[in-house]
Amino acid sequence: MEKMIKVWDAPTRLFHWSLVLLFGGMWFTGEQGGDWLHYHVWCGEAIAALLLFRLIWGVVGSETARFRQFVKGPAAIRRYLQGGQQEQPGHNPLGGLMVVALLLVLLVQVGSGLFSSDVDSYTFDGPLAKLIDGGLSESVTGFHKLFFNIILLLVGMHVAAIIAYRVLKKQNLVRPMLTGYQSADGKAAPLYFRGWPVALLTLLLSCGGVWLLLTRL
Repeated sequence: MEKMIKVWDAPTRLFHWSLVLLFGGMWFTGEQGGDWLHYHVWCGEAIAALLLFRLIWGVVGSETARFRQFVKGPAAIRRYLQGGQQEQPGHNPLGGLMVVALLLVLLVQVGSGLFSSDVDSYTFDGPLAKLIDGGLSESVTGFHKLFFNIILLLVGMHVAAIIAYRVLKKQNLVRPMLTGYQSADGKAAPLYFRGWPVALLTLLLSCGGVWLLLTRL
């Protein structure tokens, strides 16, 4: 008998949807250029704080948010693809691999953006562009623009996987990320969730860390 169980805590869900909104804002402002780059930089800085939060939360956060819960090796991924491993609450081994990939490419993109230059007017350079040679900064800018295509590819794969699960396996992966709950076997053990104080402290540390990085270097 199946029942509804809580699988995603509010901090993880807020991270996810905030990242979606900021990613859309970063994409739009980057495409517009000009004065919009001011907001592009803001979006990038906010994403940097979110990514740092998620990295910390992946160690100290709720059970389903922790990397050790869903980051598996090749053998586990192979067993899952072959149907030899039961579904687990939260990310399955293949979904966990996608989470890690998305976090890594976003870290690279945000990191390169911090050192990029506004090659049209040099008005809205990345906050750390002053630390490197101008020519190198322009090269980083070129990489920053090209690497965005890799992110779009992974995002497309992520969305395609969600649709495939909905159509082929009749599993709605979006609703649990909205409500926090998904159906599970009646024998599923309760999951451990961190409280709001730890989440708020993690967010403050993340925002403070990014602020120090951008203002003190």
